[in-house]
Amino acid sequence: MTAMPFTSFMPFLHVATALVLAPLLPSIITRVKAIFAGRRGAPLLQPYYDIAKLLRKSAVYGDTTTWLFRMGPTVGLAAVLTALLLVPFGGSPAVLAFRGDIIVFAYVLALARAATIVAALDTGSSFEGMGASRESAFSAIMEPALILGLVAVMRKAGGGSLSTFLHPHRVETAAATTTLVIGALFVVYLAENARIPVDDPATHLELTMVHEVMVLDHSGPDLAFIHYAAALKLWVLGALIVGLAVPQPAASPWAAYALALAGIAGVAAVTGIVESTMARLRMAAVPSLLFAGSALAGVALILGLR
Repeated sequence: MTAMPFTSFMPFLHVATALVLAPLLPSIITRVKAIFAGRRGAPLLQPYYDIAKLLRKSAVYGDTTTWLFRMGPTVGLAAVLTALLLVPFGGSPAVLAFRGDIIVFAYVLALARAATIVAALDTGSSFEGMGASRESAFSAIMEPALILGLVAVMRKAGGGSLSTFLHPHRVETAAATTTLVIGALFVVYLAENARIPVDDPATHLELTMVHEVMVLDHSGPDLAFIHYAAALKLWVLGALIVGLAVPQPAASPWAAYALALAGIAGVAAVTGIVESTMARLRMAAVPSLLFAGSALAGVALILGLR
């Protein structure tokens, strides 16, 4: 019986690492912002404490909510976990790699958003409906940037799977396309994760809330699932950027894995810098930023077709 190669375990190691370390990413962003503000900041393990505290509490449901509200956090977390299984990391393929997985990846993320939106609408609150409406509008503008960007790199690399076109040696000759796609994906990263300048996860101003207003009625384990899914989404989208931006040495799987981990932390740190040096955009200006991301991805696709 032939032993399984060591590299075949790397995709499962990535999933295990993401499940454990993902809550550190929002903590890194918060710590960078604290450094810029001259503060000490919360402990790096604070997200773990918050999730554990919420898991010990009981969920409270309003009289107007139905099973749609209760299923929202669970479906959202399950969708993000599925997206995690589709993303390659450190030069190794994803756990689930097949031709056309780019479409599945885009739509499981859309399913996570849809679950949150439906749960917000199920409360019957006009306030949460306002946030759901904004989330729907921004998502419709943002999705072309994600899909066009991924298709552009796939076209240039000549592959039909995320695991194929994120392989380091398949895109090394497409520097211009890759750079434009990285820019587009970073816009998607900020918008999908409700970060400044698109949204502010720490805001409590009624007229500017988008994502946070949709989860106001969640509590206990449901809110813990939402926070954990948000951390995993930071990891998933960050892994896409790292797969394109960070060189992966083919000689050592461990070196490639360590560089990818450093890249994930680096993307979170850059996010903290962006949030520390920029103000949140006016609501009317957010679509312009999202259209700019789609434009970058569109130009990258045109270059890929040459």
